[in-house]
Amino acid sequence: MLLRRMQWMSDGDGRWELDAETPVTMEGTARPVPGDPLPLGLSRGPRVTRPKQLDFFHRFMASPFVPSFSASRDGISVHHAHLLHLTDSWSFTILEKILVPKLVSVVKEKLANRHEEASWTKDLKKHLHDIMSLGVGTELLITPDTTLLLELYDIKKGDRGKAILHHKLPRQNVTFEASWPGLFVDKNGVYWDVPLSLSADLASVGSSSGLSYHLLLQQNSGEPKCFGGDETNDVPIALLPGLCAKAAISIKKSIDAWRKKEDKLKNVQPYDVFLSDSHVSFTGIVGAVASGYLGDCSRRVSTQNETQRSNAFRMFDERNKFSAFADLFASVTFTAQYGNFQRLFLDLTKASARFDIASGSLFLSGASRLAQDFFFSRRPDIETFCDVCPDVTVSLQQQIVGPFSFRVESSVAIDPRSQDHFVKVDDSIFAIDWALKVLGSAKATAWYSPKRQEAMVELRFFES
Repeated sequence: MLLRRMQWMSDGDGRWELDAETPVTMEGTARPVPGDPLPLGLSRGPRVTRPKQLDFFHRFMASPFVPSFSASRDGISVHHAHLLHLTDSWSFTILEKILVPKLVSVVKEKLANRHEEASWTKDLKKHLHDIMSLGVGTELLITPDTTLLLELYDIKKGDRGKAILHHKLPRQNVTFEASWPGLFVDKNGVYWDVPLSLSADLASVGSSSGLSYHLLLQQNSGEPKCFGGDETNDVPIALLPGLCAKAAISIKKSIDAWRKKEDKLKNVQPYDVFLSDSHVSFTGIVGAVASGYLGDCSRRVSTQNETQRSNAFRMFDERNKFSAFADLFASVTFTAQYGNFQRLFLDLTKASARFDIASGSLFLSGASRLAQDFFFSRRPDIETFCDVCPDVTVSLQQQIVGPFSFRVESSVAIDPRSQDHFVKVDDSIFAIDWALKVLGSAKATAWYSPKRQEAMVELRFFES
């Protein structure tokens, strides 16, 4: 599932279920609808909260307003944040979101009725509720390793809230989160609100190679509702009320087939230290995921899908509303980069391709049937070819000038059943990156999704 999060393929670290960036709410994030046999993300990239991103744009990039766009919601919006440091360990934020189309409409209406005596100030105050959305948040650093974040968005216009307690351990990150409502996005780009979503998350700190693990406990309460979309869409079974427990473990190995450290300019810092070497590399991940469901959400395992053709472990007890599921997964990433990202022009060209096998048992059973068909000289079944076709995501990055580069990422669907479109490029995302050289490895990213008709400007750290 390709999400509009611009989490570009950094050596294929297996991040399947990270929060997606989205412009449809002030918060700026949505969780993907859990989908077996998609495994749990095994490592989490560093992410700065939306209020801190906005404050950075205001202070250091001369951007008093940060734009976003969502055709299905409010059109063009601009965001502003007031960050106040009450103490060294406690901050308070006021967020403002101005709906540009409604502001333009009010101005046009005022210009059309210039003969009226009402002042501009009174007119704007009268329409302020329609033009602007407000949010507040506070962040408390309880200990050097423990942070509490409380946020309220769209006050008096939906009242969205979130509470997050994050604790860093030497080799793990622990996160407790409550959202009311919780915003989710499915594979078709439809957003869903769950009245109350609670989760507890334990994830190992990501590394270039070795063992990773991830544990998740999630409780959804209330009936999910479509958020600003087609009310006729079927509610994802995974979002129905109930308790979900997931565990994933994987082994990752990265290999440099070629890396060139010569030809660098002396005493010249690259625009991004993670993009400073020409190289060709491969990364492989093999792992297993197990999940258990209690409640209405347990029906997802009973749904007819491709996993029933595989040897994955699955159990469903309709009477007690309990189900369990376990499967293997794998991912292989190829990355090639030319250039050191030091010079003004044409010093960075990077291409990546990631091949995800979401269901290892389905892949192995399909490969076994293909081998038997080949051995006995039988004509292979077209469905068997589909079982062994991986999910493919490709990415291309090219320096434009100086710290600015262009990126495009697309999912590639391989469908042997279609004679007209054997290979189909889908859900492309285009972006302009501005590398912030002074921070070593950080960038401001402006991305646009033509299929979803969404655009956003955000801040990213430590992503190659």
